[in-house]
Amino acid sequence: MPPVFRLAFRPSGWFMVRLQSTAAAPKVKGSADPEGAQTGEKKWQLGSQVDHIERSENVMLKSCPAATMNFDNTQEAYKSKATWELLRSIMVFWLCSIDTLVDRNQQILSLSKKVLGQKLFEKMMKMTFYGQFVAGEDQESIKPLIRRNQAFGVGSVLDYSVEEDLTQEEAEKKEIESCTAEAEKENIGSEHREKKYQVQPGFGDRRGGVISARTYFYADEAKCDHHMETFLKCIEASGGSSEDGFSAIKLTALGRPQFLLQFSEVLMRWRQFFHQLAADQGKAGLAAVEIELEVEKLQESLAKLGIATKDESHNWFSGENLGLSGTVDLLDWNSLIDSRTKISRLLLVPNLQSGQLEPLLSRFTEEEDLQMKRMLQRMDVLAKRALEKGVRLMVDAEQTYFQPAISRLTLEMQRKFNIENPIIFNTYQCYLKEAYDNVTADVELSRREGWHFGAKLVRGAYMQQERNRAAEVGYEDPINPTYEKTSEMYHRCLDYILEEIRHDRKANVMVASHNEDTVKFTLKRMNELGIYPEENKVYFGQLLGMCDQISFPLGQAGYPVYKYVPYGPVHEVLPYLSRRAQENRGIMKGAIKERRLLWSEFKRRLLSGNLFYSPRF
Repeated sequence: MPPVFRLAFRPSGWFMVRLQSTAAAPKVKGSADPEGAQTGEKKWQLGSQVDHIERSENVMLKSCPAATMNFDNTQEAYKSKATWELLRSIMVFWLCSIDTLVDRNQQILSLSKKVLGQKLFEKMMKMTFYGQFVAGEDQESIKPLIRRNQAFGVGSVLDYSVEEDLTQEEAEKKEIESCTAEAEKENIGSEHREKKYQVQPGFGDRRGGVISARTYFYADEAKCDHHMETFLKCIEASGGSSEDGFSAIKLTALGRPQFLLQFSEVLMRWRQFFHQLAADQGKAGLAAVEIELEVEKLQESLAKLGIATKDESHNWFSGENLGLSGTVDLLDWNSLIDSRTKISRLLLVPNLQSGQLEPLLSRFTEEEDLQMKRMLQRMDVLAKRALEKGVRLMVDAEQTYFQPAISRLTLEMQRKFNIENPIIFNTYQCYLKEAYDNVTADVELSRREGWHFGAKLVRGAYMQQERNRAAEVGYEDPINPTYEKTSEMYHRCLDYILEEIRHDRKANVMVASHNEDTVKFTLKRMNELGIYPEENKVYFGQLLGMCDQISFPLGQAGYPVYKYVPYGPVHEVLPYLSRRAQENRGIMKGAIKERRLLWSEFKRRLLSGNLFYSPRF
């Protein structure tokens, strides 16, 4: 079994998966490269966003020290908002906190549409919920909002938020069909599968129990091409509307999720096997990146288990300096996953009972093989366009049964496209117990190979769904037990990346959080570590229509901050808005401070004679 497996991008437009041994690169931190290299059509420069927005009188000419940041100054926080927008926010937040309205929002919207008619209904939505959380219908109509936010120091992450309006039954049917291999339909090889990585009928509708995340269901390859074209338009719009924009994509929109399920299972079973071998060498309990297996003992274990003879495993550990140090760590181990042209040969897993490497499924059809390659093609097209346009591409995180494959494929894009600048950003969900291990392993790989690490840290959007599925199907709950533990994990991961930025300016992180304590923690650590906002290494992100009391003071003080900007036609975004109202009710109820600040600013304007204030930019 050859020890090479990397995403090899082919000129013909498709690429096969391979992952090169990481041991060829020295296991030490490298020095930072100078910034400002030419990339595609745009120049990337330190502080490009700050340089661009400093010309506005709404943005401070120099960055505000962290200690002086004030998130209670309503005049500064809301000076980008007209008074009628303050009233809209107050009304929308209040309505979203009323359980009866939220529970029946679909019926209320449907009735309103019948009574008012399509035109009046859309106008009402644009004045209320749609106008609060959605920027506009298309790339052209969102430009005024993007320009206004930018004038007040806030950038945009464009996010086309159209969802199919499917019934639960339709969603479950699509999910089961798209996640089941042909061989599984005939009950061939399915006994080797772990339940976590098999589609579960009761959880086929992935929209349930999700906070602020849109969901895609596979229809056919043409639909995936359509999604790719939509993402390409987002990238074009991001490149045209700001000097250093972001755009967001989801991999489940780009291909059949069956491949993500199966590839995730392979990655996790090999990782579990590594930890079992580590336990055999008395190294259980160490952090993932600290475990180093002795090659001789490892070869003995593989021979004893019947997986490979010493001669066979010797070949595994001899390529490209792999194992020359006498040890193999997790990154080296990951590089042993075999890849060949056909996915059926890729998906090999160790069976500890039989002591053999066996395919996850006994056979794959030619069409399944092509579907996998087309997904990789689409990723390549998007990454290349982002590179050309100087736009950073954020790959959103998804459910844990998809995420290992999503992270691995994103990592491979980073290895190709993040050589000179951080183009591709992976998303790490800090409510996961394994979040820190994932972050540290990927940072270490970027160190060894010398590319720019890019991360977006989130708490996570699928908590309730993940917990319910784990309990129902019968596997360990992947989520941290409490919100406090998740916050600890978030700060631990963030601190690790900030330390990496201090040591080597090739790391980059977006702090995607509405939590004021997390934002203050970030500012404090940036100040302590000598990381300046103008360097554009640490970004902040919040959702459009929420948390303005954090976003705008940060932006006006010179910190790179972005709003996630959903857009799309009113009638097509309604499913997304309806779910956001239901799933964000807890957030809305908890947004007591935000509502208090909005009222405070309204009263300040009323009493000071500025009731008809309109922002100037």
